[in-house]
Amino acid sequence: MNKIPFVKMQGCGNDFILVDYTNDFEKIDLTKLAIKLCNRNFGIGADGLIFIHPSNIADFRMQIINSDGSEPEMCGNGIRCFTKYLEVENKTDKKTLLIETLAGIIKPTLIKKDDVTFVKVDMGEPILEPEKIPVLGFSEKLIKNQLLTIDNQDFYFTPVSMGNPHCIIYVDNFDNLDFEKWGPRIESYTNVFPKKINVEFVKVEDKNNLTVKVWERGAGATLACGTGACAVLVSSVMNEKSSKKANVHLPGGTLEIEWNDDNHLIMTGPAEVSFNGYFEI
Repeated sequence: MNKIPFVKMQGCGNDFILVDYTNDFEKIDLTKLAIKLCNRNFGIGADGLIFIHPSNIADFRMQIINSDGSEPEMCGNGIRCFTKYLEVENKTDKKTLLIETLAGIIKPTLIKKDDVTFVKVDMGEPILEPEKIPVLGFSEKLIKNQLLTIDNQDFYFTPVSMGNPHCIIYVDNFDNLDFEKWGPRIESYTNVFPKKINVEFVKVEDKNNLTVKVWERGAGATLACGTGACAVLVSSVMNEKSSKKANVHLPGGTLEIEWNDDNHLIMTGPAEVSFNGYFEI
């Protein structure tokens, strides 16, 4: 058996196992490996397993596999951890990088604030066309605050894709929300969301502060979601609930999100090493 080094990292509590991809992994089922390693009782424990690959079109390529074995297009907290990993493992001396993902090329930058390393990421442009998110059953070219009925329960939702799909639902408070019931039910409502969907429940504090609970596609309840935070800001601006720059408060921490005039979303937040170790394959 081969001993494989890994680094465990987290960004706002969204945690990942980061590993350099080698020839050893070509012999094994990565889906099964991710499920095993991400198990919090019998494995290392994480929301996802991230591989660092070389790239022919960017500085590096990021591959992420969720704790349930599914492979998402992108992960905002994951790419911050990916970028920090490249620094701490001395893979590059660049402060701004181009990272290949299934959602396209993403551009993160390492920055220092009061001796703390943050990663500022150009997350690209939001996708709002229903067929590209994708969302089924609506004739509108832009879905905003539309009625969604599941099991006789009404929700008003706004869908946004940041390379991966999100469903944003506003609540007055979280006390009356059965999060553990409706998160997975909406995620898997494939009549409307054929590729499943990330679900963000949002409480608007004011124009500059949004509090969010995240049910992440393929991972369940998570402490943070970077692409989700971006989608929440886009939805909130569309619904006239926030300014174009706001703090998105997640259970694991706060991300600063800005929707620039060039239509790009800029996310700034922390990424930290938790510990290093080895696993065997």
